[in-house]
Amino acid sequence: MENIYIVGVGMTPFGRHTDKTIKQLTAWAVEDALKDAACDRKWVQAAFFGNCTQGHFDGQHMIRGPVALLPIGLDSIPIFTLEGACASSSHAFNLAVTQLRGGAADVAIAVGAEKMFYSDKTKMFSAFESAWDIETFEANKNYLAAMGNSIVPPPGSQSEKPYSPFMDVYAALGRGGLMERFGITQRQLAAVSSKNHGHSVHNERSQYRMAMSIDEILAAPPITYPITLPMCSPISDGASAAIVCTESALKKYGFDKKRAIKVLASVVRSASARAADDFDNGCTRQAGIHAFEQAAIGPKDINVAEVHDATAIGELLSIEGLGLCEAGQSGVMAERGEFTLGGKLPINPSGGLESKGHPIGATGIGQIFELVEQLRGNCGKRQVEGARFAIQGNGGGLWRVEEATEHVGIFGLA
Repeated sequence: MENIYIVGVGMTPFGRHTDKTIKQLTAWAVEDALKDAACDRKWVQAAFFGNCTQGHFDGQHMIRGPVALLPIGLDSIPIFTLEGACASSSHAFNLAVTQLRGGAADVAIAVGAEKMFYSDKTKMFSAFESAWDIETFEANKNYLAAMGNSIVPPPGSQSEKPYSPFMDVYAALGRGGLMERFGITQRQLAAVSSKNHGHSVHNERSQYRMAMSIDEILAAPPITYPITLPMCSPISDGASAAIVCTESALKKYGFDKKRAIKVLASVVRSASARAADDFDNGCTRQAGIHAFEQAAIGPKDINVAEVHDATAIGELLSIEGLGLCEAGQSGVMAERGEFTLGGKLPINPSGGLESKGHPIGATGIGQIFELVEQLRGNCGKRQVEGARFAIQGNGGGLWRVEEATEHVGIFGLA
């Protein structure tokens, strides 16, 4: 089986692009990726497009990939539209890699795009409601509410304003999976958020670029205990793209191998009907185990990580699930600064979803963009010195007590 390489990446700034359509955002990211790779679009033999919400917002329920990509010259090739909640573009990336490994193409592009910011906030937040099983919504909600029930939220710790229903999901998972099980504190969660907001100051593509202290985050408006507003990812617009090729295509098309990043692993796993306390069989844990086996390295070899921090709780759950720390130690390590730039294992140097932004269909490749640039040494003041191996963890949706799907990617210098 040939080695697979990322030869080009592109990403718009994440944020509120009120003057841009989703087609324009897609074109922006794709053109940047083609330029970054020095790739003629005629060399691209398959395209994979991740998007979730344009059906909900715009009525474009079908053929979203062709609609976005055909106008920019990616025509007469297979175009696949993928929808996997927040992991949609990671699914696109995984299937692009699979296409190459299967010999069906030697150059492919994976794209993610989302236009989510609208004036109607009720409609914005309702976009998330189909990211779990709507037939079992009430039963699942009640099951989650019972998690961590020994943790009593203090008075005034829930917002009266509308917010994403997934904040209640994360709060329940945090109280049951982190606070009750390991004794992780709200202050440690605030340390995660403070770290990410600090990292984002140096990321020109980040939606927010303002450092915040732990105390400022704790004093911010509450969402649902233990989450405060800066611990949450914002509503965002944006697009991202990655061009992948086989080793033989590196030579065939003259791609620069010095800038190419090797795909050591790309693994997707889905949820299982596990018990809430059966953490070893969680889909993130299982995807991570398989990815490290595929990459032939271990967690201690990783130099930098981008993980799914839709909330600060999500970051610690991902760190624990991927085996990047000893069980129960993520909160302590976060508070000690071990996941901060200059620490033991920098996590989310981009600012993460909390600060960089979270246009859900573009998020996965947005993480990959950061890791490619880190491994190339192009990240300036947020650069992780000497980075050789990087890991990405990107979850999507909810089924019972965990992500419905998880992608773990591991990348290394060519």
